[in-house]
Amino acid sequence: MKQVMLYCRSGFEKECAGEIQDKATALEVFGFPRVKNNSGYVIFECYQDGDADRLIRDIDFQSLIFARQMFAIASELEALPSDDRISPLLAALDEVEGFPRCGDIRIETPDTNEAKELLKFCRKFTVPVRQAMRGKGYLFNKEHAKKPVLHICFIAPGHCYVGYSHPNNNSAFFMGIPRLKFPADAPSRSTLKLEEAFHVFIPKEEWDERLASGMWGVDLGACPGGWTYQLVRRSMFVHAIDNGMMADSLMETGQVKHHQEDGFKFEPPRKNVTWLVCDMIEKPSRVAQLMGEWLIRGWAKETIFNLKLPMKGRYDEVLQDIENLKIFLIENKVKFKLQAKHLYHDREEITVHIQVLSNISPY
Repeated sequence: MKQVMLYCRSGFEKECAGEIQDKATALEVFGFPRVKNNSGYVIFECYQDGDADRLIRDIDFQSLIFARQMFAIASELEALPSDDRISPLLAALDEVEGFPRCGDIRIETPDTNEAKELLKFCRKFTVPVRQAMRGKGYLFNKEHAKKPVLHICFIAPGHCYVGYSHPNNNSAFFMGIPRLKFPADAPSRSTLKLEEAFHVFIPKEEWDERLASGMWGVDLGACPGGWTYQLVRRSMFVHAIDNGMMADSLMETGQVKHHQEDGFKFEPPRKNVTWLVCDMIEKPSRVAQLMGEWLIRGWAKETIFNLKLPMKGRYDEVLQDIENLKIFLIENKVKFKLQAKHLYHDREEITVHIQVLSNISPY
């Protein structure tokens, strides 16, 4: 297998392509990305057979910023007959040497308006394909979370890519997108950005400890309170920093202290803050510097923040800001784990998570 497919946000194919090219080159896997603007995916073509599996094993999926999912392509099928799409799929896999037996199957589309019209078909198609794949031995008879995931991605009616990903190095979500429902009592839709970040960056089994009730958080650029809402609903107390007005519903909880001042000048009155969150509209380099200063001073233990991207040079800006922040923390002897992702609910921005660690080498 010589191809890897990566899902991304429509319009960010070039950034996704640049990232996979850099990661592959660092591993001395050589090839080139195939990019179609606004398609919602990138295909990386390796020169050597077998390198696709190496990439999906050796590139840490969590280190990819712009990719929502990553899998090795075993076969591309075009012009599938409408009266029997399953037989050609099975025949194609029969010709693939070494295709692994999988523990789950996902029949997906790229995240574009055009491809979304195929989703209803994909859902209906999943049950008969699952049965057929089990019958041929390409799927275990029961779901197996520790085995590879079989992917079938339809980019158009009758046109799909078939492949697999490794369960310890992929997105656990269908199409790489956590399915979240907007809370009716939230003050703004931006609340979904922070909720998605919790799902992507923090293992669910650690939520009770790391997102615990009674913790203190700080929300810089809080108004009207979309991100504060996520902390309050987890029974935290919040310093909300913004010159604007907070939603009355949040203030009535008694869990929010509103400070009408500049987020770049605010200092927490007590050094008991666990979470620092920030969604300010400001230059990304300035926000990254501010987050680093909070962590260096010990004012917070974890932070999630957004970096707004420029219209041009988005990938280069992201790399530079994150690298500068890492250097800043390392020079000040802060041990940390950093993750960054272009989340589904992000637009012209990426979300970064940093956890301060103890007795662990910097990430």
